Amino acid sequence: MTDPRLPENKPTPSLPGKQSQGLLARWTGTSLVLRIVIGLIAGTLLALVAPSAALAAGLLGTVFVSALKAVAPILVLVLVGASIANHRQGQKTHIRPILVLYLVGTLAAAMVAVAASFLFPVTLHLGVAGAGDLSPPGGIGEVLRNLLLQVVDNPIHALQAGNYIGILAWAVGLGIALRYSADTTRTAVADLSDAVTRLVRAVIQLAPIGIFGLVAETIAATGLATLLDYAQLLAVLLGCMLFVALLANPLIVALVTRSNPYPLVLRCLRESGITAFFTRSSAANIPINMELCRKMGLHRETYAVSIPIGATINMAGAAITITVLTLAAVHTLGIPVDLPTALLLSVVAAVAACGASGVPGGSLLLIPLAAGLFGISDDLAMRVVAIGFIVGVVQDSAETALNSSTDVLFTAAACKRAEARAGR
Repeated sequence: MTDPRLPENKPTPSLPGKQSQGLLARWTGTSLVLRIVIGLIAGTLLALVAPSAALAAGLLGTVFVSALKAVAPILVLVLVGASIANHRQGQKTHIRPILVLYLVGTLAAAMVAVAASFLFPVTLHLGVAGAGDLSPPGGIGEVLRNLLLQVVDNPIHALQAGNYIGILAWAVGLGIALRYSADTTRTAVADLSDAVTRLVRAVIQLAPIGIFGLVAETIAATGLATLLDYAQLLAVLLGCMLFVALLANPLIVALVTRSNPYPLVLRCLRESGITAFFTRSSAANIPINMELCRKMGLHRETYAVSIPIGATINMAGAAITITVLTLAAVHTLGIPVDLPTALLLSVVAAVAACGASGVPGGSLLLIPLAAGLFGISDDLAMRVVAIGFIVGVVQDSAETALNSSTDVLFTAAACKRAEARAGR
């Protein structure tokens, strides 16, 4: 029998604050990919049920992409600088083989696009207007000149404009200079790098909400009806990108790692490609890729440099877009193309793609450059660019997903090859 003088052991009611903390911990403890899929489904349903509310929800997507773009330049500058400053003598970074993989992958993608364009020729209705205010580069020389000017850009302007070539140049320079500083200074730089990394992880936690807003706004604003007129063009573009993502890239990775590439390929597509598909910006996806590299246990000194470089020059999707749309214009105008010219187009598209800006639609402005090989006027080429912007709702998303996921894929492949050699 219970003594009435003793206090009764009643269950303590859970406080609302503790319940919300438990739900938050459960939500953040769930796989990020699963949370993004939930956001994707919720955004689609909202767009179908309440289009006006979906357009308003687009603000969430805009805030998320803006947050990524805000932290990415600082992340690249600090992380690259800290990695070089604290680099130990004799430690390998494997950057050279990664750069080779980037160039080989981009060239292979351009060749795949050439082959697909001849197997499934596409013709366009070039009566489309728009894009007249855009200013494409006048030639390969201008593309290379612009890249050189980006290297020597003012660091403050580079950070403001998201010029990752300039940011990389300054980060490398500062990192080399800081290697001769005191140990306490280098430790402080490493601590700053860790702090920025933690800030980036906090931003990445907003991905499901951001994807929800982006999907809701895109479906509510554009729908898919306008894309039906360009179904064949989209089929060739997306088919090439899928071929490269699921066959060409795995073949390259298999040759490098001497192992089954698909677990790595599918993980990169799942954890990097999904967010890149909806942000439509390789630059905005840099924080996502760096976090994925960290989770995969890759060398920090390697991915701190290879990921921002990849966001600038590893442009397999851009090479496909440039090639397919250029050859579509060629087929429309009835211009004959021989094999040497087609191979030259592959090289030009690959080089031009390396100069494409890592922002939505960046590759489209390089189409007039490739079209110039066939004597196509700038006026007609810009009409092709306008068509590119019409299909860009899907094309640019798929292009960015391929580009960005391949950055991690080739970085991981090079690191695995180095580990395998070291283990012999």
